[in-house]
Amino acid sequence: MSKLILVCMSAAAWCATAIAEPVKVPVESSEKGTVYLAPNVNSTENSAYTKGATFGVERPDGSGTYIGTDTTMPRPTYSLGASTGGNLSLTGGVSSDGKNNNGVKAGIKIRY
Repeated sequence: MSKLILVCMSAAAWCATAIAEPVKVPVESSEKGTVYLAPNVNSTENSAYTKGATFGVERPDGSGTYIGTDTTMPRPTYSLGASTGGNLSLTGGVSSDGKNNNGVKAGIKIRY
């Protein structure tokens, strides 16, 4: 019985991780890269609606840029960011609602 519970919890964690990733819908693609739109979709029992979206460019080497809007809060939040490509990729971005909610993020992605 404990193995079944462990399997169910693992499956739930995997689904939660898979759902957390935004869906990137390609708008245009070429050998230089892909232009994508990632809508912030919220669903109810019988419909789905968007509360903002992210528009970005992703190149084959992993570098790219994005700009987005999130309207799930009372004040819309705007974000902007970029990343370098290669085996050691540096990422950075900022977000703000223009008043109280301001943030900066940075990261390193190592490909091996």
